[in-house]
Amino acid sequence: MPTQPAEPAWTVPADDRAPLESVRFHGLKSGPKLLVLGAVHGNETCGPNAIARIIEDCRSGRLLIARGEVTFVPVANPKAYRQNTREGDRNLNRDMYERPQPVDNEDRIGRRLTALLREHDMLLDVHSFRGEGVPFVFFGPENNAGELEPFRHDAAELALAACLGVPVAIHGWLDNYVKIIAARKRLKLPPLAVTEGYGTTEFMRFSGGYAVTLECGEHTDPASTEVGYAAIRNTLGHLGLIDAAPPPSALDTIIHMTDVVICETEGDVAEGGWKTGDAVPKGAVLARRTDGSTVTAPSDGFIIFPSKTAKPGEPLYHFGVTSQRKP
Repeated sequence: MPTQPAEPAWTVPADDRAPLESVRFHGLKSGPKLLVLGAVHGNETCGPNAIARIIEDCRSGRLLIARGEVTFVPVANPKAYRQNTREGDRNLNRDMYERPQPVDNEDRIGRRLTALLREHDMLLDVHSFRGEGVPFVFFGPENNAGELEPFRHDAAELALAACLGVPVAIHGWLDNYVKIIAARKRLKLPPLAVTEGYGTTEFMRFSGGYAVTLECGEHTDPASTEVGYAAIRNTLGHLGLIDAAPPPSALDTIIHMTDVVICETEGDVAEGGWKTGDAVPKGAVLARRTDGSTVTAPSDGFIIFPSKTAKPGEPLYHFGVTSQRKP
């Protein structure tokens, strides 16, 4: 594969009023409608870089969209991307819904993104992360008619997660977000709403489609662009938008997030050098409280998103166990 460009492969106007840019390819045969997003968080440039290469492949004929439609939004948050920051005014991947009266940058973008999400059948949202760790993918719940996240495409969504070429898949995000809300209430901290756990993938499920969030690797690692590029190509083949053999699953670990441990006071900190996806044995010390007490793994499992910078009311880490779900 080609190497990552030395500079970001997509440019945006230096104006907060600039429109979102999308590129859409329409196959000449019927098929599904895929949306691919990059730079929902502005300092995660692997998405724009990978998408730019895929667009060039499509324009040159190296890739031929034979059926269905694919829409690329290389930079979903231009202000944050231009600033090379995670956020413009706030986290775009939280509290996403259509606001009749937008008040900030992410509100205004969200109005357009939610309309795009409603137009499509499935979403691949390309991200990266701080620190070391293996690439992984977030996917959603099993089919259910519950109040929190009703859903009816669990098999198709897990199959999409499995095709991307990464070794780890994780589910259970929104259930754990409800636990964060409860912990903040117990600590008498400013409340959060369940909708604040909603981002692009949750909105796509709410709209009747299915979606995954791909975490390609560390922000500045050139390999992250390679992971994103391969995942987009795999998705196009998996969905039949291009004529390519369906890629085999690369998943070897599926994790069900089951708990979250919250920073309760300043000085609480995640322990050790754990990384997302690391297997931890029962009793392993995962966090240390300000008073010197420790928080340990309740069973054999996995640590997810450990944080040494968590503030009171924020997660020190999430905990998960081996999932019973199979692709």
